[in-house]
Amino acid sequence: QVQLVEAGGGLVQTGDSLRLSCIGSGRTLGNYAMAWFRQAPGQAPGKEREFVATINWNGRTTYYADSVNGRFTISRDNAKNTVYLQMNSLKPEDTAVYYCAANRNGVTWRTSENSHMWGQGTQVTVSS
Repeated sequence: QVQLVEAGGGLVQTGDSLRLSCIGSGRTLGNYAMAWFRQAPGQAPGKEREFVATINWNGRTTYYADSVNGRFTISRDNAKNTVYLQMNSLKPEDTAVYYCAANRNGVTWRTSENSHMWGQGTQVTVSS
């Protein structure tokens, strides 16, 4: 079983950039597709986490939510067992807890219910 740990969140201003990292331990992430989801403050606990971006096992296929397309970039370094989310031109509506997720099938996905493993989340706060 792989464990996921996110890092890189923080408090920034509108227009700033952040890079989130998701480091895997326990086994290689090289066979997993990876994704980032987020949960905004005040969101109902039972509500599905919002899809942000996903990348397949070899990094050749990526998809983004419309709300972040052109501003966020997902990438991976399988040698470092790490997945990244580069976030540029941040907006207050990007404020959320960001979660890294893994799917053992290796292909991209966009619904939180199809995630097989989760990290603990990292808080991103964008002030106006």
